[in-house]
Amino acid sequence: MKLSLRAGEKVYVNGAVLRVDRKVSIEFMNDVSFLLESHVIQADQTTTPLRQLYFAAQIMLINPAMKEEANRTFKRMLASLLATFENQQMLKELKLIDEMMCNERVFDALKSIRLLYALEAQILFGSADPTISSQTQQAVRPEANA
Repeated sequence: MKLSLRAGEKVYVNGAVLRVDRKVSIEFMNDVSFLLESHVIQADQTTTPLRQLYFAAQIMLINPAMKEEANRTFKRMLASLLATFENQQMLKELKLIDEMMCNERVFDALKSIRLLYALEAQILFGSADPTISSQTQQAVRPEANA
């Protein structure tokens, strides 16, 4: 897996935070979990149920020492969302995300959750027909493991 980073950009790798001082390419030669800075949300940005779910999943990649606790939190939140949402497409996508997490595909789950933000906004703030294209119809990148 090869990453290209800009000067000053951060990447979270197996719990470590790396910041580069110039444009650089990094090639991971073995299994590694990473998250780009642009995909990291801060606690104060968890303003919706899906953003809270995303934050719990992201902790698993950023802080491996808290993986077990974050996974329990993620599962509780997901169960709550599955019991709360009535939109069939949202429920279908959340079940796919649950499957990804069960298969330890956290990066894929994060990507899928981000893609649901628009549908969540339509559901929470009203729309005549809250739909998005299905995750099953979109190419989901294999987990960020090289």
